[in-house]
Amino acid sequence: MKSNCAVRNSAITNRNTTMDTKALRQKILDLAIHGKLVPQDPNDEPASVLLERIKAEKERLIKEGKIKRSKKSAKTSDTPHYENVPFEIPDNWVWTTIEEICSKIGSGSTPRGSNYSANGIPFFRSQNVYNDRLVYDDIKYISEEVHQKMKGTEVLANDLLLNITGGSLGRCAVVPADFNCGNVSQHVCIMRSVLVEPEYFHALVLSSYFAKSMKITGSGREGLPKYNLEQMGFPLPPLTEQQRIVAEIEHWFALLYQIEQEKSGLQAIIKQTKNKILDLAIHGKLVPQDPNDEPAIELLKRINPNFTPCDNGHSEKFPYEIPESWVWCGHNSILDISGGAQPSKNYFETKPKPNYIRLYQIRDYGESPVPVYIPINLASKQTKKGDILLARYGGSLGKVFHAEQGAYNVAMAKVIFKFENLIYKEFAYYYYLSDLYQGKLKEISRTAQAGFNSTDFNDMYFPLPPLAEQQRIVQKIEELFSVLDNIQNALEV
Repeated sequence: MKSNCAVRNSAITNRNTTMDTKALRQKILDLAIHGKLVPQDPNDEPASVLLERIKAEKERLIKEGKIKRSKKSAKTSDTPHYENVPFEIPDNWVWTTIEEICSKIGSGSTPRGSNYSANGIPFFRSQNVYNDRLVYDDIKYISEEVHQKMKGTEVLANDLLLNITGGSLGRCAVVPADFNCGNVSQHVCIMRSVLVEPEYFHALVLSSYFAKSMKITGSGREGLPKYNLEQMGFPLPPLTEQQRIVAEIEHWFALLYQIEQEKSGLQAIIKQTKNKILDLAIHGKLVPQDPNDEPAIELLKRINPNFTPCDNGHSEKFPYEIPESWVWCGHNSILDISGGAQPSKNYFETKPKPNYIRLYQIRDYGESPVPVYIPINLASKQTKKGDILLARYGGSLGKVFHAEQGAYNVAMAKVIFKFENLIYKEFAYYYYLSDLYQGKLKEISRTAQAGFNSTDFNDMYFPLPPLAEQQRIVQKIEELFSVLDNIQNALEV
């Protein structure tokens, strides 16, 4: 049997070694429920004796009328026997079921007519249950009268609350020991253990073994049936070993939290540094000016003799002062945007077909793309690879993307360059990432719902450098960002 030395000798002991803290947490939990996180003590009361005490305690609660005998246990009180155990456990442990170690397994209910109160008894919904705590943000309350009618859904100290439906399926929290009273909705299950350390039970629920057994990924995302929960195998250690396991988990999790905070702080610094680099770039302070560069005003006159630019940047109406070789331009005088479009979802296909084209949505530029294809004759708005796309509304507002070859939907707008050889494309890309553009979006309040259009940019300005300087700026940004990205990638390993 391995001890916790296996963990101590891992990457966590080397503060200069990068690590995936999420994966390491999962490894610690898996070691815990397999009996490999702490050494066994031959002086511990065997888990088989503990299980008999649990059964006796449940019998006492039944006789006192505090709990009801389950239909299954009414037929047999034999300890479950596993011929094909999920995995091997130490000799002084025992396999049982969640039902055997719990006096209650059951979901809550929602008050009729969502009968909530301004204050009173806390009413926990799935959005209040997280793996590390109960969250009181957006908590609802019920009256004492409603609470009395919902005694079957009452939450007690040391209960485990498990989300059994929806997108937060599998999230589980331990109710604090000093908790007073509360109730839960039908989307949350109460699991009340008997003579089992709640934090050990919690570790089991957060383990990959529980997720696989309950099929929390894939086809099982619709919900967790009560029967499946009841019958799930439970690796039961001696009570004193449970306590040692919990202490060891808390020790390592506290260390991992400290590391994550440090990583988070460094990630914030990286983000701030990138913003500062972009700020210097659009102020003309990232690279030196070259007197041999063709001034931006001359470039404008050469490309379009009829073009009337803004003045030299010293007017109070402009955001800030720019170098003499630069010129302020109205955004819409040199750039335009074209909102996306899409046909009815009836035309959507999930696989490529002849005469179909990929329809890109914002999610396709994230970590979980969902390919969709539409008839090419219905793709009224298309992009070439490298075009610039702007997110138009919602939680993605402000995001900027390099487009792929295809069509784009209504949640994005394509940047249109009105003149060739005036703006280096990548310089425009970084302009849209800068606070000059991002700050303007914050002023356009309605864009969060309706999405912006070109008229919203009528009073937005673009600081135009000489073309050669634009290229030098982009080169310098990419050089600096590459260093920062390497640091960022190292943090995420």
